[in-house]
Amino acid sequence: MKTPSAISASPPTSPAHSTGSIFQQALGAAFDELHPELRRRFGFSSRDGIACLGTGRMDRVWRGSRLAGPVLRLGSRSNILFPDRGRDVPFTIANYAYQDGFGRETVTFVRTFQFTRPRRFDATMVASDRRAATVVDFLGTRQHLAVDLGFRVSPQGGLVITSGDQRVSALPGSPRCPAALTGRATVHEWFDDAAGRFRIDVRVTNPVAGPVIGYSGSFTAEYVPVDALGVPAYVRPVRESART
Repeated sequence: MKTPSAISASPPTSPAHSTGSIFQQALGAAFDELHPELRRRFGFSSRDGIACLGTGRMDRVWRGSRLAGPVLRLGSRSNILFPDRGRDVPFTIANYAYQDGFGRETVTFVRTFQFTRPRRFDATMVASDRRAATVVDFLGTRQHLAVDLGFRVSPQGGLVITSGDQRVSALPGSPRCPAALTGRATVHEWFDDAAGRFRIDVRVTNPVAGPVIGYSGSFTAEYVPVDALGVPAYVRPVRESART
C-alpha cells in the first residue's frame, strides 16, 4: 500500500462506514429503486473482495468551448479530463473498492479512452469521515481536486450523479474553487435490458465557457475477484488527501 504523501489528520482506526457500499450509504432507501444490474455494480465494498471491470465503446466523445482547451490540456497531465474528441472510441472502466491510507471506504473510477494516444480520466470516490452519507470525488492521480457528489435514481432505475462544491485539496485549508472556474458534471448511467449493456451519458459544463466536454456510449461489465496482491497500483492515486 502506498503511504499517503499529504496527511493533515491521523488515520481513523476503523472505516468511516461499517456496512454497505459508499453508494448505498449515500442513497439510503432509494438504493433499492436502482435496476438490479445497477445495484450489483454499485453495491460492493472493500469487504467483498471483487472489482467491476467494464469494456465498451463511446459513441461520441465531444469537446465544447475552445476556451476550455488550455485547461483540458493541462488537466490531462494528471488524468483529469482531456482535449481529445472522436466517435466510436474504445473504452474501459476499472472500479475497485478498498480502504485508503486513512481507513476510508474508497472506489476507483479509472476510465481509459483509446484515441490515437490513450487518455485517462481518473477519480477516487471516498466516503467522507466527517459528513455522514457524503461521497467526495477526488480527481486525478494526485487528488488535487475534491468534489462533493449528489445522487438520485432516474425513472428507469439508473443512477444520476451530479457534482457540487469543489475544493482545491492540494492547497492548505482546501479552499473552495470560484464558480467561474468549476466544471459542473452530470453523469447518468443505466442498464439497457434489450441490449444487455450499461449505457452512460456524461456532460461537464462551466458557467462562463458553457459546455466543456462529455461522452456517451455503452459497455458490458464483469466482476472479478481481487487476488492476494490486492488492488493494482495503476488504479490508485499516487497521493491521498486527508480532507473530505
